[in-house]
Amino acid sequence: MTARPTKTLRITTRNAAFQQWQALVTNRNKRQRLGEFLVQGVRPISIAVQQQWPLRSLLRVSGRLSAWATEILATAPVALVQELSPELMAELGQKDDKPPELIAVAEIPADDLTRIPVRPDMLVVAFDRPTSPGNLGTVIRSADALGACGVLITGHAADLYDPKTIRATTGSFFAMPAVRVAAGEHAAAWVDQVRAGGIELRVIGTSEDGAHEIADAELRGPTMLVIGNETTGMSTAWAARCDELVRIPMVGSASSLNAAASASIALYEAARQRRAPETG
Repeated sequence: MTARPTKTLRITTRNAAFQQWQALVTNRNKRQRLGEFLVQGVRPISIAVQQQWPLRSLLRVSGRLSAWATEILATAPVALVQELSPELMAELGQKDDKPPELIAVAEIPADDLTRIPVRPDMLVVAFDRPTSPGNLGTVIRSADALGACGVLITGHAADLYDPKTIRATTGSFFAMPAVRVAAGEHAAAWVDQVRAGGIELRVIGTSEDGAHEIADAELRGPTMLVIGNETTGMSTAWAARCDELVRIPMVGSASSLNAAASASIALYEAARQRRAPETG
């Protein structure tokens, strides 16, 4: 589908609209209150458009644009394009060398667990209270790459819509449903609902105290992988909800793995098992 913007506004000063966009870069409360966030980068914007993510407007730098930016402006279904000077775009893009050609103002969707598809082969990640936007974004990227169908973020956590989170996903954010859940109890209720619908979703937690190595766990069926907080691990409540706790074997002097690395390894093991031919 193609759609041309109906209106273009030119902005050359740090007016109220510009200050609002600046706040979206740094202010979590402002993002939530306005229900929008900023997206920049060729791949993230392209995937957002491909996935038909709701975009409220596009910001473009004044002057000649690349073929990519011209195509996005011609096809993205937005009603408003706002043209900014190179200095203002560089400030918003937090780049000293070269201003971004485009920045998208994207809509924050409702945190609705129905966005995560429920199916017999479902693979879901639950990230318990992540503190690093970079780790959160990396987990979303790995989930997309390794066949998961959704990511839950539980408890008080890094902001899902922080620019650092979006950047770390390298575009996977717009292809992978990621839903914030206020408390683990809500996630547990969703698991119960999935099971009541006939899908025997197993909850597998990663922990250094796991009784078995992750390669010995059965991950071919419907599975939720639980990844704990970077410092404290998963909460005791989450550990109690797990059907099984597994560990990732390590050698050398490292005492633990980064949470995003643990998630990626667990997701890879699930993907490996699902690709392997069944025996017996």
